[in-house]
Formats: sequence, structure tokens, C-alpha cells
Amino acid sequence: MSTFSGLSTALSSLTAQRQALDVAGQNIANANTAGYTRQRADLAAVPALSAPSMFSNQQVAGNGVRVTAMTRMDDTFLDARLRAATSGAALQKTRAEALSRLESTVTEPGSTGPGAALSAFWAAWQGVGNTPDDPAARKVLLGDAAALVTQISDGYRAVGTQWAQTRTEAQTLATEVNTTATAVAELNDQIRSVLVSGGSANELMDRRSQLVTSLSSLVGASAREREDGTLDVVVGGNALVRGSNANAIVVTGAATMAGGIGEPPAALDPVRVAWADGTALPLDGGRLAGQLATLAPDASGGLLAGAAKAWNQVAQRVHDVVNGAHAGGRTLQPPPGDVAGDFFALDGARPVALGLSVAVASTDAIAAGVAGAGAYDGSLADRISQLAAESGSPDALWRAYVVDLGVQSRSAAQRATVSEVSRATAENLQLSQASVDLDEESVNMLAFQRAYEGAARVLTAIDEMLDVLINRTGVVGR
Repeated sequence: MSTFSGLSTALSSLTAQRQALDVAGQNIANANTAGYTRQRADLAAVPALSAPSMFSNQQVAGNGVRVTAMTRMDDTFLDARLRAATSGAALQKTRAEALSRLESTVTEPGSTGPGAALSAFWAAWQGVGNTPDDPAARKVLLGDAAALVTQISDGYRAVGTQWAQTRTEAQTLATEVNTTATAVAELNDQIRSVLVSGGSANELMDRRSQLVTSLSSLVGASAREREDGTLDVVVGGNALVRGSNANAIVVTGAATMAGGIGEPPAALDPVRVAWADGTALPLDGGRLAGQLATLAPDASGGLLAGAAKAWNQVAQRVHDVVNGAHAGGRTLQPPPGDVAGDFFALDGARPVALGLSVAVASTDAIAAGVAGAGAYDGSLADRISQLAAESGSPDALWRAYVVDLGVQSRSAAQRATVSEVSRATAENLQLSQASVDLDEESVNMLAFQRAYEGAARVLTAIDEMLDVLINRTGVVGR
């Protein structure tokens, strides 16, 4: 090896240490950058050149050092774990939020809820039974009956409003999924081009990783890395992104709650997610899966459809039990002792909860007693007031639904909390591998700096040697 080769060796060290310093500086600069994955300059010794010859047996040192790669310090398994945990946590959180919103419309227990309205309604019947000749008691009954009808219809409308909002949110999420998937496909194309040209695409990979994690939260996506550096994003076993191509998804099905719960049955068309060509796309995680479960028909365990069904059942039971007892009673309308008709009416063209109304037009049309028991008999009104305590009463139906809703909400909140803890644990593990440690980078920077200074000193020493060799050889004795 010639004397001049030492210059090349020292120069290679200067170049490699400077590149390593650049990487440490990049890490420190992005210590607080969300989604940034720390990098490492991989150094490798340059082997000595060999010149096979019969008389060549000189031991030769290597030719310095070089940077073989700038490795992105990610962990495929930790990334996959984080995405799986994010998918499950997003699903559970969406369900818990839907139940919490539904609970807020029920307003139970409280003085303004349907339970209180039912109690006031039955108490008003008791008041009529105690003083059947008092017009004020009859007016109070009509007022409480109208308040109960309004309470039931408002509760049903609140469920319908939440259903419509959730349907709109699902459509918005589908659009967000398509936009994000397109961005991942574009990044795949850029990363492949950079890697083919021998460059570093680490920062582009960081951006892509963030987008894939976002897709995990939206639709439960997972990722598979290919040899060319691209990622295939998979949803429900199907490729959402493959290479530089992204497939669009759409939300189809019922646009109103009536269609979602089968009212009328011919309109039953569950909300679902499909590919652009109409092929169904099963989802098992992410926010969109949680919203589809919320919008599902009652037969499939749909939360909002079940709530609407509960309101309809309560309205139907109020209608049936009160009318069953009221019809045939004696009213105060002329002729004296006229037979009473239905107290409540139903509009068959609408859901029961919306079609329920008070059929009695005046206080005299209220039946408080039975025929032959005297002009001021209140036995019928007293008997109606006791319907609340019977098995299968509207109150019992409502209490059962409220208890079931409370249990579901509590359970969903607990599952969401546990899932979030799991996701946070996975995120912390991923960050411990990928995030920047300023202390570690400071030590690395100092080591590279000292190595750079040493290489510079070697370069200076060789320069002095060459100066003696070139300028001083043969000077002595002249």
C-alpha cells in the first residue's frame, strides 16, 4: 500500500464520521417531531485491496470506513402490535361513545325522564278516581297524558337524530379512509423511486407509518411490507392499498332509521361498507366498524334500532293497557253514562312512538267509573292507576330497558378503558424503540466528533510525512 493511500483512509473516516454526525443531528432536530423514527448510520470497514502474486506477502491494512446504510430504527412487530391495539381501542371507544350519547337522551333517573312522566300519568288517574266530579283533576290527567305522549315521541326522535348523525359520520369516515389510502399509495410510489435510486426514504416512511396507523384507527387496517419498500394495507383480508394503487370504499344501505330497523319491512337495508364495485367489505376493528354496529338492524344487535324498538314497545303497551281498561267505562258526556271509547289513538302510517296521541277530546269523555255504580263512581280510574304495578306494564318495560342500557354502557366504558390501556402500552413500547433519546444522541455525537478529530489528526500526520518525503529527501549533505 502506498503512502498516499493513508490520505484516502483518513478521508474516508472524515466523510463517514461527518455523515454519522449528520444523522445524530437529524435525530436531535426531530426529537419532538410526532411520528419521527430515529435513524442510525451503519459503519463498515473497507477491506484492503489484494493483489495476488507469487512474491507478494506484505500485510496490508484496510482502506478506511464507509457508511453502508442509514437504518430507520423501527420494529415491524411493535408497529403491528400498535396498529392492532389501535384498531380494537377505536372500536370499543366508538361503541362506548354511542351508548353514552344514547344514555344522555334517556335522562334516567331524573325528574324529567319518561319514568317520571309515567308516574305522573298514573297519579293523575288516581286523582280522577279520588274526585271523579272534579274538572281540575280531569284536566290534570289530560295534561299529563299529553306530556307522556310528547316524552315518548321526543325520545324516539332523539334516537333518530343520533342515527342520522352516526350515518353521516360513517360516510365522512369512508371519505377520510379513501383520502388517507390514496396518500399511502402516493408515498409508496415515492419511496420505491427513492430506494431504487439508492437514496434514503426514512422520512417518507415515517409519514407513511403515521397514515397506516390512522387507517388502523379508522377501519382496522394492517400492513405488510414488500421487498421493494412499499407497504400493502389490508382491511378485512382485502388490499386497501397495493403498491401505488388504492381501492376506494363506500358506505351503502339505509339512509333513514326507519329503513335501518325494518319499518316498513320492505325498506330493510342495513348500512354496510363495500368496495366501489359493490362487493361487501367485512370490518372487525376501527371507528367505522363501531359505527356500523351502532347503525345495525335490531335483529343484528343494533344499538339505536334496539332503542327505537324499546320506545315503540313502551308506546304500544301504554296504548293497549289504558285503552283496554278505559273502553266501555262510563263518561260524563250526554246522554248520562255514555260508554267511553279509546283513551289513546295510533297513527298506523308512522312508528308507534310517533303515532301515539290522546284520543279524548274533553274532560267529560274520560271514563272514571263503570255503568250502574253511580254518577260519581271512580273505581275505573282507580283501577287504571294501579296498572303501573302489574306485570308487563309500561313502567316495567321501561325499567328493564333503562337497566339494560345502563349495564351495556358501563360494560362498554370498561372495555374501552381496558382497550385504551392496551393501546397506550403498545404505543409506549413502540416509542421506546423508535423515539429519540437526547442523552444517547449526545453520546453518539461526541463519539463521532472525537473520531472525526482523530481522522483529521491522521491526515495531518500523513501530510507532514509526505512533506518530508517530497521536500527533504536528499537534502542532507548537499
